[in-house]
Amino acid sequence: MTYKIETAAVIGAGTMGLGIAGQLANAGLDVILLDIPSAGDSRNAVCERALERLLDENQPGLLHKDKLSRITIGNIEDDMDKLGSVDWIAEAIVERLDIKKDLYRKIDAVRKPGSIVSSNTSTIPIALLVEGMPEQFRAEFAITHFFNPVRFMRLLELVRGESTRQEVIDCLEHFNDERMGKGIVVCNDTPGFLGNRVGVFAIQTALHLAFRLGLKPEEADAIFGRPMGIPKTGVFGLYDLIGIDLMSDVAKSLETILPAEDAFHEVAAEIPLMTRMIDEGRIGNKGLKGGFYRLHDDNSRETLDFESFAYRDADPMKPQVAIDAEAAGDFTLLLEENGIHGQYAWEVLSNTLCYAALLVPEVNESLVAIDDAMKLGYNWIQGPFEMLDAIGAENFAARLEKDGRPVPEFIRTAAGKRFYRVQDGKLQHLLSDGSYRNLERAPGIIRFSEQRLTLSPIHENKVASYFNLPNDMGLIEFHSKANTLDGESMELIAAAVKHASENCKALIVHNDAQHFSCGVNLEGVLNFIVNDNFEGIDRFLDHFQQTVLSLRNAPIPVIAAPSGLSLGGGFEVVLHADKVIFHANSVTGLVETLVGVVPGGGGVKEMLYRWSEREGDVTKGAWQAFMTVGYGKTARSPLEAKEIAMFREGRDAYLMNRDRLLDAAMTAASDMVSGYVSSDRQPLAMPGRDAWQEMIRWLEKAHNKGQLTPHDVTTGSQIAMIVTGGDVDAGTEMTEQDLFDMERKAFLTLAQTAETRARIKHMLEFGSPLRN
Repeated sequence: MTYKIETAAVIGAGTMGLGIAGQLANAGLDVILLDIPSAGDSRNAVCERALERLLDENQPGLLHKDKLSRITIGNIEDDMDKLGSVDWIAEAIVERLDIKKDLYRKIDAVRKPGSIVSSNTSTIPIALLVEGMPEQFRAEFAITHFFNPVRFMRLLELVRGESTRQEVIDCLEHFNDERMGKGIVVCNDTPGFLGNRVGVFAIQTALHLAFRLGLKPEEADAIFGRPMGIPKTGVFGLYDLIGIDLMSDVAKSLETILPAEDAFHEVAAEIPLMTRMIDEGRIGNKGLKGGFYRLHDDNSRETLDFESFAYRDADPMKPQVAIDAEAAGDFTLLLEENGIHGQYAWEVLSNTLCYAALLVPEVNESLVAIDDAMKLGYNWIQGPFEMLDAIGAENFAARLEKDGRPVPEFIRTAAGKRFYRVQDGKLQHLLSDGSYRNLERAPGIIRFSEQRLTLSPIHENKVASYFNLPNDMGLIEFHSKANTLDGESMELIAAAVKHASENCKALIVHNDAQHFSCGVNLEGVLNFIVNDNFEGIDRFLDHFQQTVLSLRNAPIPVIAAPSGLSLGGGFEVVLHADKVIFHANSVTGLVETLVGVVPGGGGVKEMLYRWSEREGDVTKGAWQAFMTVGYGKTARSPLEAKEIAMFREGRDAYLMNRDRLLDAAMTAASDMVSGYVSSDRQPLAMPGRDAWQEMIRWLEKAHNKGQLTPHDVTTGSQIAMIVTGGDVDAGTEMTEQDLFDMERKAFLTLAQTAETRARIKHMLEFGSPLRN
């Protein structure tokens, strides 16, 4: 039988069910969302309140607010008959077997033949879920375990039962990969599957060990965080984020379902201090009393002192080994430290990596599935076996033996080998019998982090690399911290454009990092300023401008394929590509005004051209560019970017699955090669001095109303000068180079002010803008 998903329903409007419904709407489906009926005036009040959460400004569940119209709400008493029209029914209700089975019987009574039913459970075996259900229901039932928040977390654990048809699994895998944007890990029906089994074990290990060693929360989080290649929340911050009560329930749930001999039981015991915290309502960010940390309105942070049970100022000083490891991007430096912080890092990592190794092959035969689960479901930079390769399996085993600890058999199997290797140009992974298998992804999925292991760079420096891909295309990859850009980045781009223009049919700018590029390196800019080296700033900006222009003017197509943040200078690189393939969750913007400068790499120029083309009028375009750049507007999806001229409908595109960006970029480039001619910007007839002065008056009025700070006015005046041409007659023609020159002039003017210097320092120190 052939299965196809074009319509869907979700039952359960809690956090997970709402997230699934939102992502289905993002994928372009019409969705029915049901929950229990309410006793008040509205029978659908539960779902009505849920929809409001999808539009949460802090973490919106939708790519655009217009997607909300795709969700129809109801309740499971009045609207069950609506399920008869949908192709997929996803259940995401309370983790109670009796309640789920009662619901399944009601679903089966109304669903259409050939529809798929799935559960979001992570704790109840599929055999129990379908026990006693008709054969047809069992054949069309699976577990689809999403991770929270559904829009942003990339992992979907897909579990089949003994009776589940392969066609059902194939349909769910294909749909959730291409339409929902998920990385699929097919799991056996074992407790906790993979992501939570390893992830929660790591968190619990880090938690219990921190208490045992007497580490303060900020000490533990400084180690078990970015320096280890794990999200910056750390362990205590993560408990606060999820909810101390909820995380404790998750740990208890796993404790009840895992085998008695499982090592998880060693780190599952309740911690008395945390029991007291829950009893007193100190449950984390969602509570009013705080948790391990307590934030104030000014973003200052206090930490719970475990001895006095009172809050104190958080210690801003990180252990030096954490600073060094994060700066180097090398977690193994943590393991070389001889003090308590090195001990903490070693014990947390060694326990976690051993635990992961013990799951092969009994729980899952593939180490790739475990690595994917941790990278996609917990945002680890490297999976457990990639980390073991970085340490060295033999070195790791020797240290375990030195500690008098057993070495898992799979790690012994890797002695003298690597878990991943390149053989005959193919990336392979180790199997439990010591042999290797080629790492194969679904057609269209290419992770450059994997592909680059099979390639040698043509050009490379410490911040970027340039490669020739096997299909006669060049690829530029940024790999500095946060992929910030500096002079070396531009040198690499310039060399890549030259080589690709002579040797390749197209050039792609892409990387597999969390963020495409967070902009120009602010520390470098501040260094120029404090040394009064404004000629150096001018040279750097001119080099930046000419380099991004060389991308636009290259004789071959240039495709940018960004994901994560593309801000400031990073987005200026994107703006000069012929075509952009965005990830659906790409965040784009020109945010330089937040640090008191203007975009100096062609960002103002591009916004002026794009808005003028859209409006069909340069003066109207100048006002739109003035507002877009002046307010430092950002878009949290390509659909939002389209509204502020940062996404070109008909030229740019976006994909739900970031693992498909590179393949789509190469396909788009191939389609553009035949007859390609680089675009040419014609001069603009500028609005001139009257429009410039009108914008300055607008700024002053906004300041008088308290809407803008004094330096906002100063910065905005410089943007107004660029987009109007400044003190020139209306209709004066200006070229791209003229606009580049004005960007640099404005940047240098602002860089020499004390207010801009203060803004940059504040951003570097606190990570938030200064309003001066």
